[in-house]
Amino acid sequence: MRQCARSPSLGVVNTWSTPGPDNRRRSQRVILSVPVSVSGDGPKGKFTEETKTLVVNAHGALITLAAKVSQGQQMELKSASNPEMQSCKVVYIGPAVQGQTQVGVEFTKPAPHFWHVAFPPENWTPVADEGERGVKGPVKGPVAAPVKTSKP
Repeated sequence: MRQCARSPSLGVVNTWSTPGPDNRRRSQRVILSVPVSVSGDGPKGKFTEETKTLVVNAHGALITLAAKVSQGQQMELKSASNPEMQSCKVVYIGPAVQGQTQVGVEFTKPAPHFWHVAFPPENWTPVADEGERGVKGPVKGPVAAPVKTSKP
């Protein structure tokens, strides 16, 4: 499993996004950072927090939160790219990184266009990068056929 070493927040995203028999998906996930505002009721009362997504899909997102939340908790999510509020519930609480906890949220009503993203089809698999394919050096593009010219 390849981890995203450049970002502390993404370093353990693969624990949430790894395919397997216990991790079936209704829609493909896309690693995408979208500014969002999250509001809900926490142990210390109402909260609103500005954060961003780590991963999005047609049914919700993986976000980071400093606020303490619990599994099944109802929240409201508002994207910078979408003026409407979207109700959601906490379905995953992951590891904390630098004071922020990874939180998986699921929309309470289907909202496939909330993120304004065209998600890949279910049978889509990403192409491995050059290092994973074992390719060394630049990848050459298609070769053009020679052009015939008449001699003067």
